[in-house]
Amino acid sequence: MLKIAFAGFRHGHINGLYMQAVENPEVEIVGAFEADDAARTAVAESLGVNFNYDCYDKLLAESGADVIAIGDYFGIRGSRAIAALKAGKHVIADKPLCTSLAELDEIEKLSAEKGLKVGCMLDLRLSAWVQPVRNFILEGKLGEVHNICFTAQHPLNYGTRASWYFEDGKQGGTINDIAIHGIDIIPYLTGLKFAKINAARCWNAFATKEPNFKDAGMFMVEMSNGAGLMADVTYAAPSSCGFKLPYYWRFTIWGEKGVMEFGGNLDPQITVALEGGDGPIILPVDDAPRGKILDYFMDELAGKATDLNTAVVLESSRVALEIQAAADRA
Repeated sequence: MLKIAFAGFRHGHINGLYMQAVENPEVEIVGAFEADDAARTAVAESLGVNFNYDCYDKLLAESGADVIAIGDYFGIRGSRAIAALKAGKHVIADKPLCTSLAELDEIEKLSAEKGLKVGCMLDLRLSAWVQPVRNFILEGKLGEVHNICFTAQHPLNYGTRASWYFEDGKQGGTINDIAIHGIDIIPYLTGLKFAKINAARCWNAFATKEPNFKDAGMFMVEMSNGAGLMADVTYAAPSSCGFKLPYYWRFTIWGEKGVMEFGGNLDPQITVALEGGDGPIILPVDDAPRGKILDYFMDELAGKATDLNTAVVLESSRVALEIQAAADRA
């Protein structure tokens, strides 16, 4: 039986992980902590969370947990993870894992020294288009990849989004916040690695009531084969539309044999146009069960091979933080 304790419920993503733990017969939830009164009350009512610890240090020392699941505000996650690893606990976190390269260096060091695993809720990998796209590209049907573009326009939802997003030091950067999903999935789909940052920028565009919050982010990078990648991750979507727009996540990849576009939220779809063809075709998505993030993490703990493991989490986090740092310097 895997024993998990939860530290922080300041972002709704962690609620999904909590329910995965509740529903898994091989998992026992042995502790929960949340410092914020409003967040604690909300999830106690909505999820029935039993907050049996009022101090994070006590949760680490007394809960008997094998794993600490972290869902606090972004800026504190790195220190939470470091403390957990120092206490001999595995860590699984909502994304982003942390907000500084120094924190990531320490997390990577402790994980290696103590033989502890680090997971992250990079659940874009579970989308129905992922495996068909990966198979198509790695089988060479698109040819060598030369150009990649992805966009992820999110609604700001000002007034209902957690207020800590707009407090100095708590969000840590929009590229690190949003783009981490695309940064994680592109190497998995293409077999390419990120090689060089050409340009990166974050600025205040739509969140005019919070001029210090840089809600817009763009970057351009070079991949290991020389291919170029451009991305736009911005809180630009109309809040009235929520997450219903088709370009919530949209990827376009151009190869020497043609182009493919995929993503979407409500109606995932893969469109391909190949040289010599008579127009775009629609590839079927994969409707098979795709597992859960907690399943990936538990497989790694059990010594099973998994595509989403500690090494991948740390590498994806590092690339996201390096691009965010480049934007911050700019």
